[in-house]
Amino acid sequence: MTAADLAALKTRRSELSDQLTSATRRRDDLVRKIERADDSQAEGMQPQLAVLNNRIVELEQAISLNGQMLAAAPLSLATETARRPAERYGPFTSGQLTAISIVGTVTVLMPLALAAARAMMVRARHPKPSPQILESTARLERMEQAIDAVAVEVERISEGQRFVTQLMASREKEALPEGR
Repeated sequence: MTAADLAALKTRRSELSDQLTSATRRRDDLVRKIERADDSQAEGMQPQLAVLNNRIVELEQAISLNGQMLAAAPLSLATETARRPAERYGPFTSGQLTAISIVGTVTVLMPLALAAARAMMVRARHPKPSPQILESTARLERMEQAIDAVAVEVERISEGQRFVTQLMASREKEALPEGR
């Protein structure tokens, strides 16, 4: 038996265990349905339950056989795979990659989180203006614009009045004889 065979047996053991868990879960669901169903529906579900029971027994036997094959593996292979070096990710081992991730998180993400928290605290200290104040401000701005418009119109009227007064004064001078 080779190391690849041993790894294949371990993978098969994991897959069989997953299948057993799935079959057991389906069987439990079916048992609950049978308990809730009336007699005619329960009879229709009994063959499904028998198939699931047989599948669970087959999986248990396969797991047992796989366990026997793993137990029969030479001890040197088992200890060899146990002493295997740490898995590598590029030029780094998994431990080095973990350390780099932690240092990066602490040096980059922590200051960003602190700055965001500080900004939230500063914003929380400043009270928001109430809706009445905002409404009053908008109303005062509209009143200011209206007063400015009225002032412009009054200025135009007074300008027109001065012009008419000058015209009338010049006509009166022309209409009067020179001696008067």
